[in-house]
Amino acid sequence: MTVVGHGVDIGGLLDTAGVEIDTTSRRLAEYSYDASNYRVAPLAVAFPRDPGDVSRLVATCHRAGVPIVARGGGTSMAGNAIGRGVVLDLSRHMNRVVSIDAASRTAVVEPGVILADLAQAVEQSTGNLLTFAPDPSSRNRATVGGSIGNDACGNHSVRYGRTGDHVVSLDLVLDDGTRLTATRTALQATDPTDVAAVGRASELSAGLKALATDYMTQFRLELGRIPRQVSGFHLANLLPENGFNVARALVGSEGSCAIVVGATMKLVEVPSSALLLIVAYDDIVDAARDVMTILQYSPAAIEGIDEQIVATMKARRGPDSVSELPVGRAWLYVDLDGEDEVAVSAQARKLQSDLRAHGRALDCHEVRDPAERKKLWRVREDGAGLSSRLELPDGSTVTSWPGWEDSAVAPQDLADYLADFRLLLDQYRLIGVMYGHFGAGCMHIRITFDQQTSQGREVMSTFLTAAARLVVKHGGTLSGEHGDGRARSQLLPEMYSPAVMEAFAKFKGLFDPTNVLNPGMIVDPAPVTEALALADIPALPWQTTFVLHDVNGSGSGTFADAVQRCIGVGRCRSHGSGVMCPSYRATGDEKDSTRGRARVLQDMVRGARTVEQGWASEDVREALDLCLSCKACTSDCPTGVDMATYKAEFFDHYYRGRVRPIAHYSLGWLPRWLAVTSRVAPLVNGVMSSPLRSIGLRIGGLTTERPLPRFASKRQLRNELQSHGTEQGDGDVVLVVDSFTQGFRPEVAGAARRVVEDAGHRAEVRTDVCCGLTWISTGQLRQARKRLFRSATALDDGTERPIVVTEPSCAATLRRDLPELVDTPAAHRVARRVRSFAEQVSAQSDRGWTPSAAPPSSVTVQTHCHEYAVFGATTQRRALEAVGIEKVREATGCCGVAGNFGFERQHYDVSMAVAEQALAPALRADPDAVVLTDGFSCHMQARKLTGNAAPSASSHLAQILDPRAPQELHR
Repeated sequence: MTVVGHGVDIGGLLDTAGVEIDTTSRRLAEYSYDASNYRVAPLAVAFPRDPGDVSRLVATCHRAGVPIVARGGGTSMAGNAIGRGVVLDLSRHMNRVVSIDAASRTAVVEPGVILADLAQAVEQSTGNLLTFAPDPSSRNRATVGGSIGNDACGNHSVRYGRTGDHVVSLDLVLDDGTRLTATRTALQATDPTDVAAVGRASELSAGLKALATDYMTQFRLELGRIPRQVSGFHLANLLPENGFNVARALVGSEGSCAIVVGATMKLVEVPSSALLLIVAYDDIVDAARDVMTILQYSPAAIEGIDEQIVATMKARRGPDSVSELPVGRAWLYVDLDGEDEVAVSAQARKLQSDLRAHGRALDCHEVRDPAERKKLWRVREDGAGLSSRLELPDGSTVTSWPGWEDSAVAPQDLADYLADFRLLLDQYRLIGVMYGHFGAGCMHIRITFDQQTSQGREVMSTFLTAAARLVVKHGGTLSGEHGDGRARSQLLPEMYSPAVMEAFAKFKGLFDPTNVLNPGMIVDPAPVTEALALADIPALPWQTTFVLHDVNGSGSGTFADAVQRCIGVGRCRSHGSGVMCPSYRATGDEKDSTRGRARVLQDMVRGARTVEQGWASEDVREALDLCLSCKACTSDCPTGVDMATYKAEFFDHYYRGRVRPIAHYSLGWLPRWLAVTSRVAPLVNGVMSSPLRSIGLRIGGLTTERPLPRFASKRQLRNELQSHGTEQGDGDVVLVVDSFTQGFRPEVAGAARRVVEDAGHRAEVRTDVCCGLTWISTGQLRQARKRLFRSATALDDGTERPIVVTEPSCAATLRRDLPELVDTPAAHRVARRVRSFAEQVSAQSDRGWTPSAAPPSSVTVQTHCHEYAVFGATTQRRALEAVGIEKVREATGCCGVAGNFGFERQHYDVSMAVAEQALAPALRADPDAVVLTDGFSCHMQARKLTGNAAPSASSHLAQILDPRAPQELHR
C-alpha cells in the first residue's frame, strides 16, 4: 500500500518497527472519528504493547515523515484523538496498573488504563482509604493517558482540581523515539545509560528554561489565571516560582509534544461520609448565582443540569430515572462529604437555610442512599449523549453538537457569562443545552449547529468566533477541560497575545521540531469547520424495511440519518455498569463496540458511490459479525443507537442474491421447524441423543459444544394448558405463548396461565402468534414483516386488554419492532398493549395480589437484555420485590447466547466469554440459589454453565410463582 503524499509503503514501513498494525479499510473507518464533530482518516492503526514498541514505531515514522497520533479511549470532544498518519491505540494493550504505593500515595500506570479501573484498583488495594480523584463523566472508558493529554478534570474538580494536579512524573517518547522522563523539577533520560537521551534531555531543559525567561512577563499575566484555564500549553509551570515543573507543563499538550507511555499519579483519601444535595431552580442562571454561597461550604462537587437534559432522560428511560429530582427547570448537584456523618448533615441543613434566604432555590432534596445517588449522577454523566438528541417541551426533537463544549470562567463570573451567552445564542437563532461543572465555572454547552450545509457551517464559524470573544470578555478560557484540538485551536489568538502564541509555537518546536506528533493541535491549526464529519454526505436513497428515525427524531429518516446517531461518546467501551456492549467486553476490540460498528456504517453511507455498493460492504458485514443483537445499546447508549436494528436492516440487503450462512435457515427459520418437530418430537429427540447429533449440528452450522434442548410435542403443550382460556375473546388478559415456549418449555406456558388466573384474571391463551424475531435477527425482514403483520391483525381485537408474552425477547419485539416493521394503526395499537410477564406480575401485585404459593426468599436472576432495553432495567427486580422476594442477585449483562448467536459454531467461544461478564460469576457466587431465566437463550446458557437439569437450575418467573411449583422452588 503506497501512501499518497508520503511516497512510502506504510505497511512495509511499519512492519520494520515490529508493532501490531492494521491498514484495512474497516479499521481505518473505526479510527477516523472520536467524540468530536470531525472525521480524519488515518493511514494505519497501531497497537503497541509496551514503551519499546512506541519508541520503535515513532522513530520509524519520524524517519519517513509520517505523523503520529496517540489515542486512549477515543472520547475527545475537541478532535484531538484523530489525525492523518498513524494512530496509536494505547488502550488495547498498554492498560495495566503497574503498582500502588499506599505509603507514598502514588500509583504507577500505563497510559491506556481506564480512569474508573484505576480508582477501583486503588480502593481495593487500600481498603477504600485512597482513590484516584479525577472523574470526568467519561471516566468508565476514558484513559489516564488521554486525561493527561487534555488535562481532564471531572465532577469533583472543585475539591481535587485537574489531572495535572495529580501528576508526579511522566515517561515520554519524543518525536524521534527518544525516551525521557519529566518530573516536577526536571527532564531527564528514562535510561541514564542512554547517552543520546541524556544529551536530548539536557538540550531540551536548557531550551525550556530560556523560553520561560524570555516570556516570563507574558506567562505570569496571561496563563493560569482561573482554575479551569486549559486552553493552550501550560507554560506557567516552567516559571521559577513553580519549580520548573516540566511534567505539569506537558499535561494538556494533546500529544503534540510527546507521547506519554507511563505515569506516576498522586492518590487522595476517600471521605468516610457523603451526602448529595439536589437544589432545584427556575432558571440555570439563578443556579449559577448561588455557586459562590455553596463554595463557602467546601463541597466536593457542584454540578448543574438544565430541564432539556431531564426531559430527554424521562423520554428515553422513563420518569423513574429522575424520580428523586425536586420540581424545577434547572438543578445543582452539591456533593458534601467529611469524616463525620452528623457534621455533614448539619452542614447540609445550614447550606439549605442560606440558599432559601437568597430566594432563588425552589426546593432542596437530600439523597443519602448510594443507589439513588448513583442513578442521579448518571443523569449528569450522560449529559453529552442525552443532550445530543433533545426532547423539547413542545414534544419536538432537535440535535445538538459539540464545538463550544467546555468554555470556563471564574465561578463568580459564571452567572453573568451564561446570561450573555444566551443572548448570543438568540442572536444566531441557535439552541444551547447547558450542563457542567458550576463550582469550577466550566460549562458544557452543546449547540444546534447545522454542519451539513455550507450556510450552516458559515454560521457555526462566525458564532464560535463571537463566543470566543465573549468568554474572553468575561475573563475566561475557550477550553476548561477537553482541550483545544480541531474545535478551538484556530480561536486561540482571540484569547492570547501574539507573544504567547509565539511561545506556544516555540514550545512545540523544542519537543517536536519535525512536527510529526499530532500536527495541527494548538499550533498551526486548520479552520474549525474543516473536516467536519457531517459535511458532504451523499444524499442517496437508502430504502429500508424498518421505519428509521432521522437525527431530529422524525420517523421519516433514511438509513444514513439513523446511523449518525452515534456521536462517539464511547459508553459502549465501558466494562462497568449496564449491559452494552457484550462483544466489546469479550474482545476489547474497537470493531466490536457499538461505536466501532456505527463508525464503519457512517463511512459506508459517506463513501458509497451507489446504494448497492454500500449494502454490499464487506467492512460492515465484518463489523456486525459479533453483534449479539441484544438491543442494550438502545437503552445504555446515551444517544439511543439501535445496532440490532441496523444489523438486521443491513443483513437483509447484504444477503439479497447471496447464499446465506446455513444457520440463518436452521435457526432463523426455527419457528417453522418447531411446527414440524412438535408433531414428531420423540423421533427428533431420539436422533439428537444419538451419534447422528454431531453430524446434524455441523450440517446446520451449529456448535457441538452446546447441549440442545429437548423438543416438546403438541400433546405436552395441550396437557400444560389443559385447554383453558383458548377461545378468542374469552378473558380479560391475552396470554401469548411464543414459539420458543411452545417448542421447548411448555411447562412455562401452563405456569404462566395459572399465575395470571391466580390473580383473578381469565386468560385467553394464544399459540397462533409469532413475533418473527429469528427472522429479524438474521436479517430476513420480508419474512419477519409477513409474520408480524399477521400477528398484528390477530391481536388487534378492538379491546385494550393487556397482551402478556411469556418470552421477554418476543415481548420486546412486539412492543418495539412491530410498529417499526409494520407501520399501521393496528400495529401501533397492539404494541401499546404488550407487556412482558414480569410487567404483568408487577401490575397484579399493584392491585393487591399475593401469590398463593410463597416464592423463594432469594433468587439469582439473569436480566434479559431485550426486557432491560425495552421495558426498563429494573423490570425484573420490581416484579420480584413486589411478590416479596427479599434477596435478589442480578446478573446484569448479556447471557451470551442471544438467540441464534451462541448456537452458531463460529460464535461459541465469544458466547462463553460473554457469559463470564455477569451470568457465570453470579451462578458461582451462590450455586444453590434458585436461578431465574425468563428468556429461552438465558435458560440454555444457565443450563450449560451449571450442567444441572433440576428445576431450580433455571426457571421462568412464572414457575416460581406457580401454585403447583415443585417444593424446591419455594425455599
